[in-house]
Amino acid sequence: MRVTVRLFARLTDIAGSAELTRDVAPGATIGTLWRELVSEYPELSEYERSMSSAVNADYAKMNHVLRDGDEVAFLPPVSGG
Repeated sequence: MRVTVRLFARLTDIAGSAELTRDVAPGATIGTLWRELVSEYPELSEYERSMSSAVNADYAKMNHVLRDGDEVAFLPPVSGG
């Protein structure tokens, strides 16, 4: 299955791109995808406990099962005022 990954803010800087395409196995979850990204970009791991995730523009938990064609977004916390 192929999914599109969208990264925002500092996550984009770490991965070097705001959008990635990844192949995942049937039954893969957002958490599975995140762990694969962390293995490729270890610096992402520092954001795991503070970021939000979404699938197809709806917030979703890390145990959400992905489907072919899904768009997964990882959103780190933002600061500012």
